[in-house]
Amino acid sequence: MLMAAYRTVLPDPLPGEEYNVHLAARLLAGTMVLPGQVFSQNQTLGPYNAWKGFKQGPTYVGSQLTTTTGGGVCKVASTLYNVVILCNLPVVERHAHSMPVPYVPYGQDATVSYGMKDFRFQNNTPFPILIWAQGVNNQLYIGFYGCKPPPRITWHHRVIQIRKAENVYRYNHGLSPGAEKVVLQGMDGALVRSWVSINLDNGTTLTRQLGNSNYFPMPTVIERGAAMPASPPPREEG
Repeated sequence: MLMAAYRTVLPDPLPGEEYNVHLAARLLAGTMVLPGQVFSQNQTLGPYNAWKGFKQGPTYVGSQLTTTTGGGVCKVASTLYNVVILCNLPVVERHAHSMPVPYVPYGQDATVSYGMKDFRFQNNTPFPILIWAQGVNNQLYIGFYGCKPPPRITWHHRVIQIRKAENVYRYNHGLSPGAEKVVLQGMDGALVRSWVSINLDNGTTLTRQLGNSNYFPMPTVIERGAAMPASPPPREEG
């Protein structure tokens, strides 16, 4: 039976991002996690290199957005994280992004970097769990199948601090003078505390603390049209 599932929507995926997410979903689909086993995304899907078919995609490095081979597989980690929480399974390792992401709420994301940061959870149930995953256009679906449904889980977040995002401007001679174009929509940074309430069948409600997530603001990148420099006057010959 379906224990829990989560859908992640990728707004305006960058080149290579959607491809990498779909590839990772195909590699993940059909994975069986046995009772007591610890699942590792890096061990299951990595390394995220060209040899395995991954392409260049977006990656956060500190407060900057760059591209690396395999960029975009964090969408899988974030979606997995949400399914794991909804299944009430223990998280062994989870890292928040350095900046917020637009595809899940603050505090509900997870990032991976092969050899450095992993997403891991344990199957603490007495039955195997089957992972189903599929990418459809700009959407990623992940579900866990097992023998017993989990209790009802509700996410909660409290924003402790907000850091406003700034605008970063750069010139684009392909735009008309004075015209502006938003290349990357920024997001405010924040310090967020997260927890879930677990509603048991006997009417008891438990609280599970999930810790704090600290995000740098992601600046909005805006291109501005620039006037072409005037041509130099013709040289006189003689």
